[in-house]
Amino acid sequence: MNTRCSTFLLTLLLVVSTPPLSAAEPQVTFISSADTVDCYDFLEIVIRTTGSQAQNPFTDVTVEGTFNLEGGPPLRVDGFCDAADGSLFRIRFMPSAPGDYHYAVKYREGTFETINQGQFAARDAKKRGILRVDPEYPAHFRWAGTQERFFWNGTTAYWLAGWNDVNIRQILDRLDQHKITRVRAALSGRVKDGQAWFENVFPTPNFSFLLNPWVAKDPASSGSPGYDVTRFNVDYWQKWERLLAHAREKDMIVSVIFYVDGRRPGVDPFGKTGMGGPDEQRYYRYAIARLAPFGNVMWDLANEYRLFRDDAWAEQMGAFVKQCDPYDHLTSTHGHGDFRFGNSPWADFAMYQSWDEHGGYDFMLANRQRQIQSGRLIPQVNEEYGYEDHYPQGWGENRQAPARNATNRARIAWQIHLAGGYQTTGERANQGTGWGPDTGGGWINGRGDDTMTMLELYGHLYDFFTSITWWELAPDTNLVVSVQPHPAAKDKSKAPSRTFAARNAEGDLAVVYVPDGGVVTLRGDLLKDQLKPIWYSPADGGMRNARALRQRIYRTPDTEDWVLLFRTPCNCSFRDFDNEFE
Repeated sequence: MNTRCSTFLLTLLLVVSTPPLSAAEPQVTFISSADTVDCYDFLEIVIRTTGSQAQNPFTDVTVEGTFNLEGGPPLRVDGFCDAADGSLFRIRFMPSAPGDYHYAVKYREGTFETINQGQFAARDAKKRGILRVDPEYPAHFRWAGTQERFFWNGTTAYWLAGWNDVNIRQILDRLDQHKITRVRAALSGRVKDGQAWFENVFPTPNFSFLLNPWVAKDPASSGSPGYDVTRFNVDYWQKWERLLAHAREKDMIVSVIFYVDGRRPGVDPFGKTGMGGPDEQRYYRYAIARLAPFGNVMWDLANEYRLFRDDAWAEQMGAFVKQCDPYDHLTSTHGHGDFRFGNSPWADFAMYQSWDEHGGYDFMLANRQRQIQSGRLIPQVNEEYGYEDHYPQGWGENRQAPARNATNRARIAWQIHLAGGYQTTGERANQGTGWGPDTGGGWINGRGDDTMTMLELYGHLYDFFTSITWWELAPDTNLVVSVQPHPAAKDKSKAPSRTFAARNAEGDLAVVYVPDGGVVTLRGDLLKDQLKPIWYSPADGGMRNARALRQRIYRTPDTEDWVLLFRTPCNCSFRDFDNEFE
């Protein structure tokens, strides 16, 4: 390190104090966390105060800073209060490029203010960084740090933060082992018990349905906590930071949902009269100040926002989040069967809720085509298409088991991906006979056990797509000419299941999904010659070489689900299997 940086290190290790201007003014000290940080990690400056006169440190004190790479423009960053008595504040900055940085941090209380200036260095540690929309393939995502493509394999765990730290880590470890790359979890949500969703999930000493981002008069009340929306519950927010830090170790994205079921009593303290107002803005701004320095976050303005907000609110708060977030994390909001912000600058990707087959291939293909026609292609995600073994009564179609089991949830996921979109699933919450209250919870809180195997099917889906250049694929409804019943089909009079296909523009990578098996005829002019075909099993991830019965006619190995892949060594990492044919 050069002399200037070495001198800076000695200075930085000291507590920098600003003497008070009078007896009524606070004493403020600044301590930096390090002299060198990795890109996409963060520098933290701790600010300790004594003698503060602020009645409410969350509203009466302002901490803000500017950070800039040497020779570059400054970036404005908010700090936040991290102690109920106002004795502790923090400000964090996440550098994205290596080099020497300068900063100036200002503490302001009434007419008193003091500024701390310093330097630090950022080094390139080859971290994946922040998730971005892929500028080359804008229907997809990639990491800003390494430029690797990101395969969105998501699951829902609304009340993840209702667990204690040990369980949160165990849940994230398990989801990571199942190759989940993105988890959605709520900041604010309250339910008396799990029966609100017809699931047998109940509070335990290790789990609560009562998420308390604000200080509350009665935090144990499900419907009337008596929030003071001008003061934040710092213990809860610190738990969220530990949650994000553990997920970041696994390069797992966490979608931060500001409200889940905001129309339920106690969830939304602002209501119609306060929506978008200064108190609600403080909530969003505080979340961004604390959590945005974690590179693995994205923002969801609200789950099913239309149940308690309107489109104008979403436009306002989406723009506000973008204004407050110095790192421009991905932002969207969860609605219903249509996404109304496809051309809003703040909306980085579209999120839908459409259940069962209604949310599969045709639905996602139509969304994609509509988005293309608008002149702005962005990623399309079915955020919710029916959870495993979840059958709420009175919600439209009265389906019964096994209408939403592991197999057909995964089948819909294959359709969504072949339509050029992404999906977020949810494991079952009610495990039935023998289920214990501290095991399981599925889409409600993320907890699972060895009896829950649905995500194994999604792991096979993940393995398949990440072994090919999936971002090059586009849906193709013309590739399959016909599909006939498999010779081993029990009922040959029954029409075979529909197939789904996608291919790249060059015609040297193509995927055909054949549910329930069959004999598939393809259009040969849409594929290059000399491609290597293999069969891939969505059920177990097994593979075998394929060969044509006749020109461009292929028969699945049996009557189970199969995926036919055409590829070259340039766009696929699957190996050949010598003479192991179907």
